[in-house]
Amino acid sequence: MRPSDSLSRRIVFAFVLFGTVLTLFFAVLTALAIEGIEGYLVDNRLAAVEKWARPRHAAGLAADLPAGLRFYRGEQIPATLRELPQGVSHTVVDGAGLHVLAGSDEWGPYLVVDRESDYEKIELLVYSLFGALFVGLLVLAAFLGGFIGRRIVVPMRELSDAVSRGATSLPFTGRRDELGVLARALDAHTSELRGFLDRERFFTGDVSHELRTPLTVIMGAAEILVESTQDPAIRGPALRICRAAQEASECVSVLLVLARKPEVGLLAPVPVSEVARRETARYQDLVAGRPVTLRCVGDAQVSVRAPAELCSAALGNLIRNACQYTEQGAVTVLLEPGRVIVEDTGPGLPASVRQTLGQGATSIPSSGSAGTGLGLSLVRRICAYLGADLAYQDRPGGGSRFTITFHLS
Repeated sequence: MRPSDSLSRRIVFAFVLFGTVLTLFFAVLTALAIEGIEGYLVDNRLAAVEKWARPRHAAGLAADLPAGLRFYRGEQIPATLRELPQGVSHTVVDGAGLHVLAGSDEWGPYLVVDRESDYEKIELLVYSLFGALFVGLLVLAAFLGGFIGRRIVVPMRELSDAVSRGATSLPFTGRRDELGVLARALDAHTSELRGFLDRERFFTGDVSHELRTPLTVIMGAAEILVESTQDPAIRGPALRICRAAQEASECVSVLLVLARKPEVGLLAPVPVSEVARRETARYQDLVAGRPVTLRCVGDAQVSVRAPAELCSAALGNLIRNACQYTEQGAVTVLLEPGRVIVEDTGPGLPASVRQTLGQGATSIPSSGSAGTGLGLSLVRRICAYLGADLAYQDRPGGGSRFTITFHLS
């Protein structure tokens, strides 16, 4: 899983984003409030000074004003402030900010100037505090997001690890929250699947073991008939019975192997190229007397860690199918590095089989041999067991081409 896909990181991001949006919202409201309050207080202060100082100055009386406040009239007005519009305005002179109330009466124009105001300092202090609060809220949001994310994600990881390990009992099944509901659902589903797989494994094993005895009896009786008579009317059917019983016995062995847990990495390498040559020679009698040639070409040495009977069953099914359904032409087994190709000049696969061949959960209508009745379904199960890839292509010029690609370790 990529870090960007982590649920914990998404929770932290959501908290930080929420904190950022909320802080910016309050920052805008605070800025508007500060500016509004500042304007209201400045206007009131200047208006109060004007109301008190203007009549005293007109009467020639001294007007003692608080520090930072000045009242100018007529020629006393500084040149830099004479062009200001009527009313309250803000201007900068020699780098100093001034709040100015300009007006006029019967004695001429006048100005009330607030040269030194604490509003800018207060505003700077408020904004600095709000900036520190913003950073603090982001850190707190990240911390809370990480804390809550861990409280949510860590139990989910423990639950996932328990399921992956195949634990007989899952954690958190006793909790009353949503995690407990999920744990109990997974525990019930896992138990159901485990029971189903055990029943399938036991059924396959029991049936396979039960079939071994009658198949052995059939092969023994057929071999006795073959050895005891030279009558073609008896010997031919006996040979077919013996061969069918042998193929069924091999199929039973394959099913037993498939019922076990795949541990192919612990097995010795099997020379698949030799298996392909042996299976090619084994089915030469299927094309005898017909205008069909069966051959194995290629010098590539393909080896894979796998049960030998599975390799024989996979290649044998493909070769046998190709021989049975090819009326004329050739069946070719091609050995290439890392893969084995079986192609024929037969009619090709039916559309229904071709459409379902690449779908893992869909059963393939059998076009296999009469000996096993499993055909491509068995081949696909074997490839899945071995971790190999089974691919089908229409052969140029007609026919089928099956490719088994082994992932060599």
